[in-house]
Amino acid sequence: LRVRVGFDDDAALRCTGRRAARMPAFAALRHMGTTPTGPLAGVRVLDLSRILAGPSGAMVMGDMGADIIKVERPKTGDDSRRYAPPYIQKKQGEDSDIAAYFTSCNRNKRSIALNFTKPAGQDIIKQLLRDSDVLIENFKTDTLDKFGLGYEQLKEEFPRLIYCSITGFGHTGPYKGRPACDMLIQAMGGSMSITGVPDGEPMKMGLSMFDLTAGLHGVIGILAALHDRERTGLGQHVDISMLDVSVALLQNQGMNYLAKKERQARMGNNHPNVVPYQVMPSKDSHFILTASNDEQFERFCNVSSRLDLMQDARFNKMQARVVNRSVVTPMLNEITKTKPTGWWLEKLKESRVGCAPILHPDEVFANPHVLARGMHIVMDVPGCEEPVSFIGSPMKFSRTKVNYRLPPPGLGAHTEEVLLENGYAAQDLEMLRDSGIIDYTPHIPGSQASKQIIPVSQCQTPAIPGSEASKQAVPMCDDEHHGLCAHHRIPLLGVIFAACSAYSVLTR
Repeated sequence: LRVRVGFDDDAALRCTGRRAARMPAFAALRHMGTTPTGPLAGVRVLDLSRILAGPSGAMVMGDMGADIIKVERPKTGDDSRRYAPPYIQKKQGEDSDIAAYFTSCNRNKRSIALNFTKPAGQDIIKQLLRDSDVLIENFKTDTLDKFGLGYEQLKEEFPRLIYCSITGFGHTGPYKGRPACDMLIQAMGGSMSITGVPDGEPMKMGLSMFDLTAGLHGVIGILAALHDRERTGLGQHVDISMLDVSVALLQNQGMNYLAKKERQARMGNNHPNVVPYQVMPSKDSHFILTASNDEQFERFCNVSSRLDLMQDARFNKMQARVVNRSVVTPMLNEITKTKPTGWWLEKLKESRVGCAPILHPDEVFANPHVLARGMHIVMDVPGCEEPVSFIGSPMKFSRTKVNYRLPPPGLGAHTEEVLLENGYAAQDLEMLRDSGIIDYTPHIPGSQASKQIIPVSQCQTPAIPGSEASKQAVPMCDDEHHGLCAHHRIPLLGVIFAACSAYSVLTR
């Protein structure tokens, strides 16, 4: 058993500029078993997706306990393996060969290197589907049909299968055959036209917003389809279009247009319906002020010693402040410039007025609340000499907690393990490898028992090797257990492999 806890004073600075109390710079690391603890334990997902939209959704399900089998092209793998630099660090100051982009959305997955463009590879996909609940793919519409792996081609043989497609434009409509990427969808979905300063060019968001939200909508659709299957016994096709998602997320902004059918001008950091709700300049930097009702605005006026503004008809009501934005905003900017950011944040917080610092990523990952919520974790990654930082899962369950069982896998790291579990013999694998259908190195590092991360607050004194506290349970086959052996999915060879893997962790 190993527990590692670190501190970084310099990273944990408060936005006010005052040094924070000593806070953990990263969470604790402890070797654990591979049994999933989340609410989706027992669900198997065959993940044929690449890059971001599909993989990010699959990782959400993996964090929640699903067994994710990631199918990748032999030799090259997921495109995002080459989206670098930056790379994660092998050790301080030295890059590994693992792209940070790839690691962002591929933990808690097992990777198999499989060429499903060939009939033998298609047979392997179908063999894996026999014990799978979900298939996720994000190929261009109709691509998988060419290989006999489209939903319509599979649904009769696998009537309980939930088949989730995440594409740019969906499987119907005049644009269904078009390829897409996040920036194209930001442009076509309307968000770029309303993002940016009023007299500047349209601006994309700093995140791959619609890749990520399409992945989340895919997960929502999958979970709804799994619930329906409990009642009907039938799977279905979940068709997620990034463009649909981008239009749906226009929400209040979209309704602002639909209400009067009038285009909106870009407003930069301002809110179309609330003033002040924006970036404010201070004496030394900037901060966010969100006085989202008249009561909060009056408290802001009190903090700033400008209660006289509440007697001005242009300022005292929200509607008036919105109509008179051109007068209100410059006046408030002059007020907030008189004090430093730290002063405003302290006084506004005391008066229950919405406000926030504008943090850089280094400040975010050192923030005491972010750390307390387990959003900065570390994992051991094969090929790296030191634990690697990751972003934690935002899913917090009172009973069925998420856990981090597998680091982002090496390409094909689990091909042998997965296929042996699913009825293939060792000689079958050798023949398939020789013919280029699969690729693997026998017993490649990364297919062994993995590590779990626990928050610093839950760290216990390291157990003495050989004591009861240091022993890890090996998953056993049990109808009531919904871990790796749920529904007797792992044959005897798989159970033996898992036992040997757990033993290797305990004895090294």
